[in-house]
Amino acid sequence: MKQNIGRGEFSQFPNLSQTSCQEDDVSTYVQHLNALYSDFESRFEDILTMVIPPWIINPYGDIEETNEI
Repeated sequence: MKQNIGRGEFSQFPNLSQTSCQEDDVSTYVQHLNALYSDFESRFEDILTMVIPPWIINPYGDIEETNEI
């Protein structure tokens, strides 16, 4: 998304796509998005590197089906 904003493509934001923005403003927005990305990466590093066991993602995946009623 930040690459699109840097190129002036605001398709994710319909209201912005109808307006014109100055290059300095767009540059400021891109810098802000980069800073936010770095901040989130450092704050949530443990979550991003966490290994989630398959049984948590799909708790019923290893249950064998039986024909019992």
